[in-house]
Amino acid sequence: MPSTAPALNPVVAEVTARIVERSRATRSDYLRRMDAAGASGVARAKLSCANWAHAFAGNPIKDKLTAMSGTAPNVGVVTAYNDMLSAHQPFERFPHIIREAVREVGATAQVAGGTPAMCDGVTQGRPGMELSLFSRDVIAMSTGVALTHDAFDSVICLGVCDKIVPGLFMGSLAFGHLPVVFAPAGPMPSGIPNAEKARVRALYAQNQVDRQTLLESEIGSYHSPGTCTFYGTANSNQMMMELCGLHMPSTAFVHPETGLRDALTAAAAKRAVELAREGQGRMADVVDEKSVVNMVVALLATGGSTNHAIHLVAMARAAGVLIDWTDMDQLSSVTPLLARVYPNGSADVNAFQAAGGVAFVARELAQAGNIHSDVQTIMGPGIHHYFQEPSLVDGELVWRDGVTESLDTDILRPASAPFDREGGLRLVQGDLGRAVIKVSAVKPENRVIEAPAMVFETQEDALQAFKDGKLARDVVVVLRFQGPKANGMPELHSLSPALGVLQDKGFKVAFVTDGRMSGASGKTPAAIHVSPEALAGGMLARVRDGDIIRLDPEAGVLTTVGVDLSSRTAAVRSPEHASGSAWGYGRELFGAFRHVVSTAEQGATVCFPAPTAGSEWNDSQPDPNLVDRAVDA
Repeated sequence: MPSTAPALNPVVAEVTARIVERSRATRSDYLRRMDAAGASGVARAKLSCANWAHAFAGNPIKDKLTAMSGTAPNVGVVTAYNDMLSAHQPFERFPHIIREAVREVGATAQVAGGTPAMCDGVTQGRPGMELSLFSRDVIAMSTGVALTHDAFDSVICLGVCDKIVPGLFMGSLAFGHLPVVFAPAGPMPSGIPNAEKARVRALYAQNQVDRQTLLESEIGSYHSPGTCTFYGTANSNQMMMELCGLHMPSTAFVHPETGLRDALTAAAAKRAVELAREGQGRMADVVDEKSVVNMVVALLATGGSTNHAIHLVAMARAAGVLIDWTDMDQLSSVTPLLARVYPNGSADVNAFQAAGGVAFVARELAQAGNIHSDVQTIMGPGIHHYFQEPSLVDGELVWRDGVTESLDTDILRPASAPFDREGGLRLVQGDLGRAVIKVSAVKPENRVIEAPAMVFETQEDALQAFKDGKLARDVVVVLRFQGPKANGMPELHSLSPALGVLQDKGFKVAFVTDGRMSGASGKTPAAIHVSPEALAGGMLARVRDGDIIRLDPEAGVLTTVGVDLSSRTAAVRSPEHASGSAWGYGRELFGAFRHVVSTAEQGATVCFPAPTAGSEWNDSQPDPNLVDRAVDA
C-alpha cells in the first residue's frame, strides 16, 4: 500500500465536500438506523428456536448441525438468476459453489430469495420496455423481502445486468449493517466485430438487407452465456461495483464457466464469511460519499452508460447520500477519458480486459488523484486492493499486481495521455429543462447542432417518418411523453440506427427526449432524461414542429432559439398513446409507480421520497410543485 495517498484533484475534493454537506441529515439518519440494526446482535441469536428450525427445515443435515452450533455465520444469497438473460444464466450453479465454499470454512449459505431480471435486449422497442426502469425498484423491494427473514450474518448478491445491480444495491443498503459482497458472472466470449454489427443494423434500417441477414448478425454478436460484450449498462455496473469496493478485485470481466470464475465465486463466498466473523466491511461503511464519487468518476473515465445518470442518484440515496447532475458534470470536467470500448470505440470489454482492465483504470485514477484512495472496501481499507488481478496457479487462486502500462493504447490509456481530458457525460440545460448527453462516442464536429425540431410521441411514429424520408434533412428529433410518469421511461435505442444513417448522409442530426437512450448511446448527439418531463409540466410539451433547437454540450446548452415557450399552451398527450401506456404487458400493475415516481434527476424512484423544490432534499414530503404540475398535465 502506498505510504501516502496522492493529492486529490481540487474539483473532486470540492464536489465531495458539497455532497457531504448536502447529505448531512439523510446520511446521519441512515447510519443511525444501521447502527441500531447492528446493535441488536447477530441474526441467529435473535430468532426463536421455532424460527430457526423453519429457516433450516429444508437444508441437508450437515448444514442443520452447523446451524445448531449457534456460532457459525449464515450467508444469505439473493439471486437474479434466469436463463433469459445470457449474463445471468451462469448463476444457476453459483449457489452450489457458494454452499460448498462456506462449508469448507465452517459456515452455511442459503438462497434467501430471487428477484426479477428483465432482459432489455429482448424488450427493446416493445411494450414491455416500459416496465424496465420500474423493475429496478421492484428488485430493490424483492431484495428487502429476501433479507427481511433476518437470518443472515452477511449477504452475497448475484446480478450483472442493467436494472438488476442497481436494484440489488439499493435493496441491500436497507440491510447495510451487514457485509454485502457482489459476485458477477462475467462476459461472453467475443463474437463478430462491433463495427460489423453496426454496419448490418444500418443497412437493415435502410431496407438494404433482409431480416434473416440481420438475425444472423445479431446471433453472431449475442451467442453464449455471459454479459453482452459492448460497454453498456451491464458492464458499467461491473466497473462501478469494483471501484465501490463491493467485488473481489478484477472479477468483473472474467468469463463464466471457467475455473477462474468458479474460484472467484468461491472466494467471494469465503470473504463474506470472514467479514461476518470479523465484524468488518458492513455495506453502510463501504458505500459512503467518497465511494459514490469514485463510482461516478469510474463511469466517466470509461465512457459508461447514460442510464447511471439516473441509477446512481437512486443508489446513492439508498445510503443517505444525495447527488445530482451538476455533481456529475463537474466531475466530468476533470475526469480523463481512459477507455474506448464499443460504442465509444471498436473494441469490446474482452479486449479492454486484455489491455489492462479494471485494475489499470483503478490504479491510474488513484495515482492521478481523481478518486478517493482512503475508502473502505470488502477487502479492507484502501482502493489499492483493486490494483490487483487474480489467476489460477496449480489450481490455487493467487493475486498479483495488474499491469502498470496499457497493452493496447487504442483501447486503454494512462491518465497522463488520455483520449480526452474530460469524461464522457455532460449536463445541458436551458428553457427546455435539464438533460444529460454522452459525448464520448460523438465526434467533436457532430456535437453542436442548431436545427428545426420535428416532434413525435412514439418511437414508431419517428421511425415511420424516417422510412418516409421526412427526416432526411438537418433536424432535431424530439420524442416526448417518454418520462417515468408518462410511461415508465423506456429506452429508445431502436432509433439509434436511423439517426446514425441520417448523420452518415451528412445531415446535422440530434435527438432530444425525456426518455432514456440506454447504455449503448452512440455517435449521434442525444440530450436525454430531459427534466421535468413533458407530462409533469416540462417545456418539451410546448415545442412545435419547426422550432429551432440548439444543443451545445460544449457550452452546456439545450434551448430553443427565438421562441417564447412560456406563452404557449402545453400539448396534451394523445388519448391513444396515454391509454396504450397504461394497459397490457403488465403495465396496468404499475399505475401507482407512474403516479408517485420522482423525476429522472431525482433517480426516477418510488423507493424514496422526492426532494422539495430547490436543491435541498426532504426526507418526508414530496415537492408540491411537481405534484401540481403532474395534476395540471
